[in-house]
Formats: sequence, C-alpha cells, structure tokens
Amino acid sequence: MAALEIAKTVDAKGLSCPMPIVKTAQAIKEIPSGALIEVLSTDKGSTRDFAAWARSTGNEIVEQSDEGGVYRFVLRKK
Repeated sequence: MAALEIAKTVDAKGLSCPMPIVKTAQAIKEIPSGALIEVLSTDKGSTRDFAAWARSTGNEIVEQSDEGGVYRFVLRKK
C-alpha cells in the first residue's frame, strides 16, 4: 500500500470542540481540491464531530485512527 501524500497537517491536540473543526476548516482552504489534510486531535468528541463535518461539507474521511488518545483523521478535500 502506498503512503498517503499529505498536503497539510493540522495539530489540534489540546484544543476542545469546536476548535479542531475550525482549524481544519481554515486550513483546508489552503490546499487544492483532491488533496489530503491530516488532523491530529485529543478531543474525545472529534470522531463524531469530523464525521458530521465531512457529511455536511462533502469532504471525505480517507483514514481515521485513535492511538493513545490522539485521534488522527485524513480528509480529502472535495
């Protein structure tokens, strides 16, 4: 499996809702359509929040993981 080419990473660790989504929404404007953005968050509600945000914006969650309380999301910009 080829490694994903991440265009931008958002470090939202330590931030509470809604800031991980706000930071991601700002950063995703800086990348071209089809590019990938990685988000790292420690907010327990992130999984639910990013699922809802992806649905409402049309951006796709490509990968999602939780390792040691750090939630990682890779999203493809629509």
